[in-house]
Amino acid sequence: MLPCGPALSFLRCLVRKKNVSGESLEDTKLCRCLSTVDLIALGVGSTLGAGVYVLAGEVAKSDSGPSIVVSFLVAALASVMAGLCYAEFGARVPKTGSAYLYTYVTVGELWAFITGWNLVLSYIIGTSSVARAWSGTFDELLGKRIGHFFSAYFKMNYSGLAEYPDFFAVLLILLLSGLLSFGVKESAWVNKIFTAINILVLIFVVISGFVKGEVDNWKISEEYLRKLTAITENYSSHENVTSMYGSGGFMPYGFTGTLAGAATCFYAFVGFDCIATTGEEVKNPQKAIPIGIVVSLLVCFMAYFGVSAALTLMMPYYLLDEKSPLPVAFEYVGWGPAKYIVAVGSLCALSTSLLGSIFPIPRVIYAMAKDGLLFKCLAQINPKTKTPLVATLSSGAVAAVMAFLFDLKALVDMMSIGTLLAYSVVATCVLILRYQPTYEEPKYSPEKAALAAAERESAVSESQINMIEENSFHLQALISPSSLPTEQTATIVNFLVGLLACLICGLSILMTYGIHFIANLEPWSIGLLGLLVVTFIVTILLIQRQPQNQQKVAFMVPLLPFLPSFSILVNIYLMVQLSGETWMRFSIWMALGFVIYFAYGIRHSVEGHRGDGYDDSCSENSGLQEKSPVEEVDDTGNANERDQFLPHERTSEF
Repeated sequence: MLPCGPALSFLRCLVRKKNVSGESLEDTKLCRCLSTVDLIALGVGSTLGAGVYVLAGEVAKSDSGPSIVVSFLVAALASVMAGLCYAEFGARVPKTGSAYLYTYVTVGELWAFITGWNLVLSYIIGTSSVARAWSGTFDELLGKRIGHFFSAYFKMNYSGLAEYPDFFAVLLILLLSGLLSFGVKESAWVNKIFTAINILVLIFVVISGFVKGEVDNWKISEEYLRKLTAITENYSSHENVTSMYGSGGFMPYGFTGTLAGAATCFYAFVGFDCIATTGEEVKNPQKAIPIGIVVSLLVCFMAYFGVSAALTLMMPYYLLDEKSPLPVAFEYVGWGPAKYIVAVGSLCALSTSLLGSIFPIPRVIYAMAKDGLLFKCLAQINPKTKTPLVATLSSGAVAAVMAFLFDLKALVDMMSIGTLLAYSVVATCVLILRYQPTYEEPKYSPEKAALAAAERESAVSESQINMIEENSFHLQALISPSSLPTEQTATIVNFLVGLLACLICGLSILMTYGIHFIANLEPWSIGLLGLLVVTFIVTILLIQRQPQNQQKVAFMVPLLPFLPSFSILVNIYLMVQLSGETWMRFSIWMALGFVIYFAYGIRHSVEGHRGDGYDDSCSENSGLQEKSPVEEVDDTGNANERDQFLPHERTSEF
């Protein structure tokens, strides 16, 4: 065995990938009882939250006007691109873990931990914020009596804390955590009931809007808006007055306003990824997960499209109320009592959204703990309910404390980082995985396995150099590669995908912070923009030239590499839009995560303990026992089951 320096050993630990060939893709300690309908209801309930009752009015009034229906269409298309990437991985690796697992299998351990750690953060903040929103909505129905009482007797005058502790939100989170601990099937039934009520209320809203609506509200003239502005501002004449409400018509704020609305509407489709955490709890996951993701996004788009169209038909967009658009719209058309139906739907939507936020947290934590990256106690499964009990209760307790004490408005943007990062990484993993070569695994024997482990150790330090020397890379291999994927073409794709990510970051930063230079036609900005765009296009075309893996699964992303590349572009651009304060808080959270990973996870990683020749610099013998030869033979018997999902990669980590 060739000597391996400490630095190289450490880097190997960071990029080692999860090997699922020794795991049956069907066996699980969790209860496999969910159907495709359960997944669709979970995705719709999680995605179609209270935003459908509020967001349409806010975006239509300030950004899009009646063209909000186009904004939702653009946002849906961008979300579907991310959804399709999740759907392919759900078909390839039907295991618990969502984006964390997909990253671990494809990119490596460090990126997997970063992805999982941020998913936990975004789900916990989402749970806490939705719980406070539920409490606030219920308080509104009671005339804000709860808020007045707690403000009077439990007021907290500290920066960063909430105005008063929200006992109701804590009770709600603990109640749902107990429900999830009791069993996933029972939770699915509750979710289906609330989702059905929510859908029925939205159908009522859409039908009412088309019955009471007027098409003239989509054809308001600019002259009328100028007159209205003159009256509002107490001008003596409307001549030479600029309208406060845009230019009227279907797109009163222009196409730029419609796109700005689409950027906001994109977040309305966040939540479908919770379906990907059910890989070990759903029957026939290879088909159910892709169907659940695609159908739930389609249902959500139809709901958002219908509600926004009905709302802007019932009432002129400039009169919409930003906080309670639907009740005000029903008052406007003379159907005031309908606001109580809307209130019931809103509470049901918040309930399903809360369940959808808290449902994936213990599953991601369970997957990370089972792999050794988080504390092992979090991977305990209750033998009766077959749920990750410790992870469920501990995550619920953390979310309850946050909802109880903190002002979450400043933290909500951190949800976006975790979600958008997961979307970007999953799309990147699809690009990488589809261009990997396939290798036949020899029939298992203990002697061959030991020899292969030794060869893996000796080959790692030289893999990159040998690959270049043996394959003598040249430009022709980039433009006219072989017809089947090889180690060389896979390395080329890996490099091009990394370059693509850097170009997208550059484009996003330039379009965000240098947009005024581009608008003023500054030569340097135009030149840099042109260079980045051309290089971006050329990189995608070069990736497209490389041969793809020919293995088929139940669902595969179409239009590769264009669709995942555009998905990465949209996600990173939206991440760059977030404030510096949000990135500062994100850095603090990541620092805490790295402390846990480098102090515990890297040493207790299950992948670090697999094989006979792992390095002491990566992990320690902390009570983990090796499998017996009989167990190893049983495990390798499941390797063929994985062949149809993941292409085998060579043992080099670089």
